[in-house]
Amino acid sequence: MLWAAAGVAVLGFLITLEIAARHYGLPGPITSQVQEVVFRPKSGPLLYASMALMMVVLTRRERFIAAGAAIGIDVGFFLVRWAVGDKAAEGHPFGNGALWVILGCAVIAVTRRTGPERVLLLKGVGLALLLVAGRKTGDTWLLITSKTRPTVLDQYVATADHALGDPSWLAGRIVRAIGPIGAHVLDFVYIQLAVAAVVVTLFQLRHVAVERRFPRHHLVRTFLAIGLVGPAIYMIFPVVGPVFAYGPGAFGTGGGHWAVADLWPDTPPVNVPHPMPYDQLTPRNCMPSLHTAWATAIFIHSRRGPRILRFAGAFWLVATLGATLGFGYHYGADLIAGVVFTLTIEAALRAHDRGWDRSGIQLVAHGATVFVALLVSYRCLPTEMADHPWVFGPLLVLAMISVIYGYVRTTRLWEPKAAPASRPEPQPELV
Repeated sequence: MLWAAAGVAVLGFLITLEIAARHYGLPGPITSQVQEVVFRPKSGPLLYASMALMMVVLTRRERFIAAGAAIGIDVGFFLVRWAVGDKAAEGHPFGNGALWVILGCAVIAVTRRTGPERVLLLKGVGLALLLVAGRKTGDTWLLITSKTRPTVLDQYVATADHALGDPSWLAGRIVRAIGPIGAHVLDFVYIQLAVAAVVVTLFQLRHVAVERRFPRHHLVRTFLAIGLVGPAIYMIFPVVGPVFAYGPGAFGTGGGHWAVADLWPDTPPVNVPHPMPYDQLTPRNCMPSLHTAWATAIFIHSRRGPRILRFAGAFWLVATLGATLGFGYHYGADLIAGVVFTLTIEAALRAHDRGWDRSGIQLVAHGATVFVALLVSYRCLPTEMADHPWVFGPLLVLAMISVIYGYVRTTRLWEPKAAPASRPEPQPELV
């Protein structure tokens, strides 16, 4: 019943976003996903990663069949496109096969499976489709922010960022100095964040095929919760980012005529903050930094893995922070808010699983209070923060550290204690 209710809620949410997107003359998440059954997908690696996520419920033989079918279908699509002379510049030349296999498994679950096996396979399919739908809904949300928020609050955040030493300006100069190779690595990490999340999730779900059940909590839950709640904050606090508000723009949006001045990354801005108009194409997706939020979630969930997975989780977090700042997509204040946001979401999910005891309520309340205080201070006290950086800079960092410390301390208490090994009772000696 819970999964059915969740499915109905997700479907209703997708339909709502579809209607909103159609209102602005663009395809919504449902239309975009249906198009990828035939046309070039926007992200082929994400579709294959989603298929890999679904395959945790399959046996080893079934996995080989599914992977082979996906590759075979993609080869067929490639040959047909080559034959008709399709040279579309957008989208990936592969990925349709993975989507066909996911949908095929849904049909098999309904028509060929029964009882718990049907439910398990449908859960795997649902998990894969949710990951894909999360990407599509995110794109639609970004469109809505650009259309409904004509002014942005970048000058407030940029002024408040003086308290942190203008980290985006510093990181931008560092990325420019390391050259194209380092920039390409950071760009790959930034773009393929969802694929990294799937790798960690595959480790967490590695026993599903044997145990025939999913664990109570895993990374995909946190990922989806972040993606669902985060864009609502964009609507409250619209920010486009340093490279747009103070630079030439990126991804074909923004530009010098919309920017305050061409300052990033060489000259930190000095201005009296006020809302500024911006174009209706650039997403207002900076506050909080959801890339930082998702990378933090990957780092948290990778801690229980082997050393190589823990190293990869730490690398992905550090590289994502470097990319978000170094490419001018975010301010330092966004990153602090993103870390606090993630820890609050993660704490809420884990507290819900435990039944909302006192420690869980306190942890979530503390994280939510700090997050709201950050947003209020960025909006109402940016000039004071810039004028007293040695006061507000440490306060911002300490506020984030307090949430990190509270999360680590509380969740360690939630961990089950290993029972001490029993010692055999001494036996009386026989005389």
